[in-house]
Amino acid sequence: MLGVWTPDQIRAAEQRLFARVPEPQVMRRAAYAVAVRTAAVLADCTGVVAGRHVTLLVGAGNNGGDALWAGAFLRRRGVGVTAVLLVPDKAHPAGLAALRRAGGRAVVAEGPSADTAGIGAEAADAVERADVVVDGIVGLSGRGPLRPVAAELVRRVAVPVVAVDLPSGVDPVTGAVDGPAVDADVTVTFGGRKPCHVLGAGLVRSGEVEVVDIGLDLDDPELHLLEADEIGAAWPVPVAADDKYTQGVVGIAAGSAAYPGAAVLASGAAVQATSGMVRYAGPAADVVRSHWPEVVATGSVPDAGRVQAWAVGPGIGTGSSGREVLRHVLDSGRPVCADADSITLLAEDPTIWDARDPDAPLVLTPHAGEFARLAGDPGPDRVAAAREAAARFDAFVLLKGNTTIVAAPDGRVLVNAAPHAWPATAGSGDVLTGLLGALLAAGVEPWLACGYAAHVHALAAELAASGDDGAGAPIGASALLASVPDAIRAVRALA
Repeated sequence: MLGVWTPDQIRAAEQRLFARVPEPQVMRRAAYAVAVRTAAVLADCTGVVAGRHVTLLVGAGNNGGDALWAGAFLRRRGVGVTAVLLVPDKAHPAGLAALRRAGGRAVVAEGPSADTAGIGAEAADAVERADVVVDGIVGLSGRGPLRPVAAELVRRVAVPVVAVDLPSGVDPVTGAVDGPAVDADVTVTFGGRKPCHVLGAGLVRSGEVEVVDIGLDLDDPELHLLEADEIGAAWPVPVAADDKYTQGVVGIAAGSAAYPGAAVLASGAAVQATSGMVRYAGPAADVVRSHWPEVVATGSVPDAGRVQAWAVGPGIGTGSSGREVLRHVLDSGRPVCADADSITLLAEDPTIWDARDPDAPLVLTPHAGEFARLAGDPGPDRVAAAREAAARFDAFVLLKGNTTIVAAPDGRVLVNAAPHAWPATAGSGDVLTGLLGALLAAGVEPWLACGYAAHVHALAAELAASGDDGAGAPIGASALLASVPDAIRAVRALA
C-alpha cells in the first residue's frame, strides 16, 4: 500500500531532515533527480541529450531553486539551459549562481521588447526553442491559478514538461484546478506523493509521477493507495476445502418492474466477482434468472434465505416498497452496501436509520449528487467531505468519481485514482455495488473491500474501452460487466 502525505507533513519532515543535513545539500539531491529525469525525457523525445535545449520556468523560493540547480546539472551534460525568471528579485540566489557558473543563461519573463501579452522577447524565444520545459514556478505553498505572465508562458509551451514537485497552478491539497495551470508529462516529487498527484484534475495534470527519496522521515500517511498486486493477492478465490457457502453468499436487493436492468447488472457483477452464491430478492427475479441462471432468485427479501452480506439500492425506487426493502436489509445484522435509491431514501427519511443494526458494517456508495443529498455538497476537498460523512454516519463512505475516495469511520482514507472516466455511464454504479457486495460476503474488511472493488471496476472499464489498437472508445455498463473477469485475472496475475 502506497502512502500520500500532505504538504504540512512533508514540510515537517523536511525540517527534521534539515536538522541533520544542511538544506543546500538536500536541495542539490532533489535537483539532481530532476536533472536526471529531464535528461531521460530529452533522450526519449529527441534521441540525444547533449546539444539540446531546456528552458526553466522559475518562480520564487525553493521550488525555483530546485529548477535552477537542475539546470546547472544539465549544463554539465552539454545541454543548453535558459532560465526564465518570473520574479527576478526573488529567484533562489545559490541556484541562480550555480546555473550561471555552469554556463546557463537567465532572462526575465517581462523583459525588454515585451509583446502584447507582456512576455519579453528573450523569454518568448526561450520557450519557443525549448526541447523540454521544467516547471519550477510554484511549490507546495502555492495556491490558486497561475498569474497572467506565467499562464501565458505555459500556454506557449509545445514540448514535454517536467514539473518540480507538482504542476504549478494545481492545488497541492485537493488537486483542484480553477484557472490556468501546468499540464505536466512527468512530475518529480520528493519524499512521497502529495494529494495533488492523486486527486481531482491534479491526477491527470501530474502525468507520470516519480517519487525521489531524499531522506525524509515521514509520519503516517494521510491517504493510502492500493497497488494492483496486493489486490490480486487478497482477492477471494476458492481453495480445496471451500464450497459454495464458505466462499460467501451475497444477497442482491435491486431493481423493479420499471428498472430490471439494475438487478441484472448488480447480480451479474456479484456472479462475475466469483461469489460462492448469489441470492437475488426482488420483482425482477424472472429477468435476473434469464440472464444469470446460477443466481437463486426470489420475489422478496424475507424469502431470500441466509446471506453473509447485502447489496441494496439500485433501481428499488424511493417509494414505500423501496423503503421497506431497505429497512429489512438494514435490520438483517449483516454487512450492507447501500447504493443509489437507498442513499436517496436515507437522505429523505431519517427514520430509516433506526432500522440499522449498529453492530453490522454499512457501506454507502454515493456519486456527487447523492452525496450532496445525504451530507451536503462535497466541494473541492472531497477527502475532507467523505471523512466527515463517514464519522457522522458511522459508515464506510465510497465517494465515486474519476478519483474514488473511500473513508472509514475511524478516519482512514483510501484513494483509487483512475486515469480515465469510462465508467461515467448509466448502470456502471450497479456493477460496482454487486462487486462490493460479493467482497463483503466473502469477509473482506469493508474499507479494503471498497478499495478492491473500486480498482477492479475501473480496470474492467479500461479493458472494455480499449480496442485491439489500444484506443479507448465509449462503453456501456454491460461491456464493463463482461470485462470484470478479465480485470480480476489481471490483478491476480500480478500477485
